[in-house]
Amino acid sequence: MGTGILCRMSTATWTSSGHLLGLEGLTREQLHSILDDAESFLPAVQGITDMGDVLSGRVVANLFLENSTRTRVSFSVAARRLGADVVDLLGSTSSASKGESLVDTATNIAAMGVDGLVVRCSESGGAALIAEHVNIPVLNAGDGRHEHPTQGLLDLLTVTRHLDRRDLDDVTVAIVGDIASSRVARSNIHSLTTCGANVLLVGPESLVPTEFESMVSPGPGSGTVRISHDLDAVLDQIDIIMMLRVQYERHDGEGMPDDYRERFGLDVQRADRLGPGVPVLHPGPINRGFELAHEVADGERSLILEQVTNGVAVRMAALAGLLG
Repeated sequence: MGTGILCRMSTATWTSSGHLLGLEGLTREQLHSILDDAESFLPAVQGITDMGDVLSGRVVANLFLENSTRTRVSFSVAARRLGADVVDLLGSTSSASKGESLVDTATNIAAMGVDGLVVRCSESGGAALIAEHVNIPVLNAGDGRHEHPTQGLLDLLTVTRHLDRRDLDDVTVAIVGDIASSRVARSNIHSLTTCGANVLLVGPESLVPTEFESMVSPGPGSGTVRISHDLDAVLDQIDIIMMLRVQYERHDGEGMPDDYRERFGLDVQRADRLGPGVPVLHPGPINRGFELAHEVADGERSLILEQVTNGVAVRMAALAGLLG
């Protein structure tokens, strides 16, 4: 699967393919540069500075063939903060609902003169397939069970800002939940281990396949991936914890143990056993009271809304880098 990297606005070097399709294969230096760019956009996200001339006159098309709230709105806000016009094309209202192929839908949109295409689809590798057939930048907003690169980047930005360090050597990040279905987990595994973190995947055996341990090739400076099926046993080993939504729509509930919430839900009692200052992340949407208790989601450990803010900055950096 090809990895899509951005062109650069600043002086640091990124690998340039003209697209953002995934995080696999990026170097630590490239990730650091992306974070620096994204962080520079935070004042614009907060309304402190105006960057409305960066993409003035450009048109960004959001082709979302799967349901989305945070990602789609975040891309739209990011594009408008940069001065671009935005066109939203949703699965239920696009010709894809009439049986048109993913590539035909995308190439027709590109032929209308849009300057960039943000794609969310159920086909793993769908964004890369589109990128092979259009001559405009393609940004992957989540493709099947492959990757969700901007979510991985915003999570990385949130973690590094919280720890006040770009390198994550000797940091243990637990990702808890439906790993098998999660493109978020895959992007985070690539980015976090590249920056040196050790990733601990936690969940029932049916939702945490053993092959995830071999996703990352061991090498100098890279983190590791290991698996645990007992959340209570590893709470004292965790520096960062990320809870995932159980994606019933991807496996119809198969493999879901009846006692999932009791074994893997982050309730108040489990959160109190985490070390001092250990933050809680969640990509959303949250199944409150199931994988994450209300009190924890809204508590002092939660970085969930910071993730949302950082997501706009990351997407501004991506759009500006590719279309600017």
